[in-house]
Amino acid sequence: MTAILGISGFYHDSAAALVVDGEVVSAVQEERFTRKKHDAGFPKHAIKACLAIGGYKLEELDAVVYYEKPLLTFERLLETYIGAAPRGSRSFTSAMTVWLREKVFLKHTLKQELKQLLTSPSAAPPALLFSEHHLSHAAAAFYPSPFEKAAVLCMDGVGEWATTSAWLGNGHELSPLWEISFPHSLGLLYSAFTYYCGFKVNSGEYKLMGLAPYGQPKYTELIREHLIDIKPDGTFRLNLAYFKYHRGFRMTSRRFARLFGQAPRKPESELTQFHMDLAASIQNVTEEIVLALARSLHSETGANTLCLAGGVALNCVANGRLLREGPFENLWIQPASGDAGSALGAALVGWYHGHPIRNRNPGDATDGMRGTYLGPSFSNAAIAKELETLGAPSHQLADPELFAQLADLLDQGKVVGWFNGRMEFGPRSLGARSILGDPRNRTMQSVMNLKIKYRESFRPFAPAVLEEEVSSQFELDQISPYMLLVAPVKQELCTAMSAEEEQLFGIDKLNICRSSLPAITHVDYSARVQTVSARTNPRFHGLIQAFQRRTGCPTLVNTSFNVRGEPIVCTPADAYRCFMRTEMDVLVLENHLLLKHEQPQAVQDQAWMQEFELD
Repeated sequence: MTAILGISGFYHDSAAALVVDGEVVSAVQEERFTRKKHDAGFPKHAIKACLAIGGYKLEELDAVVYYEKPLLTFERLLETYIGAAPRGSRSFTSAMTVWLREKVFLKHTLKQELKQLLTSPSAAPPALLFSEHHLSHAAAAFYPSPFEKAAVLCMDGVGEWATTSAWLGNGHELSPLWEISFPHSLGLLYSAFTYYCGFKVNSGEYKLMGLAPYGQPKYTELIREHLIDIKPDGTFRLNLAYFKYHRGFRMTSRRFARLFGQAPRKPESELTQFHMDLAASIQNVTEEIVLALARSLHSETGANTLCLAGGVALNCVANGRLLREGPFENLWIQPASGDAGSALGAALVGWYHGHPIRNRNPGDATDGMRGTYLGPSFSNAAIAKELETLGAPSHQLADPELFAQLADLLDQGKVVGWFNGRMEFGPRSLGARSILGDPRNRTMQSVMNLKIKYRESFRPFAPAVLEEEVSSQFELDQISPYMLLVAPVKQELCTAMSAEEEQLFGIDKLNICRSSLPAITHVDYSARVQTVSARTNPRFHGLIQAFQRRTGCPTLVNTSFNVRGEPIVCTPADAYRCFMRTEMDVLVLENHLLLKHEQPQAVQDQAWMQEFELD
């Protein structure tokens, strides 16, 4: 057997993934263990977890593959700063200090870090190989997909040089077609607006996407006229006079602010109609570019299937339009499309490239990602021991009784923390580490945003719907297992707005009831859909079935099990602390049911303060 570990790290979203004979065995982000969101450090704990799940020691692996080539990135930084000189000198000095101290010698650093994970000082470490950034994205997009042949489109901020790249996957082969190079980047354009609207770059882009339906795309033409030149084939060039990401500490220049007539919004300050209209405008431009690129790639390759990866592929609104309006018959999106997923791509590059005799099995009708349930799991016995240590009373119930009781609690409007099976890989909670609610409840969105998640009130929640019922709830006739497609709510479930409501704009639209599923219906009558399969997550599927039997509704609200600013929970202790720190009513740890009102006051006051110790 051939076992290959892929790793990403030292920029953001460090992760590790283990592939054995071409099969994805395990994958997890470092942040889940360190509890530092988007942790960029060496993924020591993620590697340990992947190896433990697979039953391997590091020295037993055939290779470790890093997801990009650091020296090419260093070359890009040097050339960019030289081209911009003398502007950007402070930024250049800061960047070079970091690079010369840490990243130029990254190969040595990786070897030293890996050496610390060997079980014996005399053991020989596996070979250390390097992929390329966009090759890792493309491999993560194509190889786990269910397609034997597909076009592949990767769009992100920047790798070594590429910001957008096109590929053709055929069997085990993945061939490059063309790329758009830094500093011209769709991902960085979107991040520039993320920054300008007061959200954090590399983590707040989904907030900008969620804000867009509250606005009107009135700045679309201004963006096209001044910021970006979009060709008919979807390729583009940015007007760099309006940006500073290539030569400074900020994303946008003063000229950008003058164009729109306002200074960048300060984080946590008021969001106005101006910001909503900006969000709608850049979202509109992004969708146009993605559609145009896809049409060009379809014409060029003749493929009828498309795979997506890179951070832009997490723009599920654009993905929904691509599915409805694009030229491809079938679409598959890597659920961990960002840099964390590149760890998996790097491992797959190590397996397929240079080994032409290796035939590829594209998986079943779904894909090779195992529903993304690729992280650690915890037994009922281990959970019982942890709860005893915490002094937390619980009820252990068999699945049928547990699901029936939870359906009743959800029907009463209770909010449930759901900890089930192996942890998800990627940014979405998909029924393993989730917070659940009743989508029919008109107050559920505000309760979950303000009392559970502690986040902005405008943020929408996603529905988790039984796979076999998706077409009865949404205008969608295919599965969407990874919450990466936005689709309209079924028309017969929607509620027309009154004449007075039609006159509202901006955030005033928030509290209008738009459907019989108000908690998951966004202001534009859309929802970010997750279809739940009995094959990949039978317990979550069983819970939703129990809720359907009780209420007639085959859908639940599903949001990530965390509070604002923290990673998704990993362990039972993480879940319990989150449960006690919020106004969550119920916690389920596998078959253990915990009710908030039964928890001792001393535990409520102190349990969440315990630190999670790492070995």
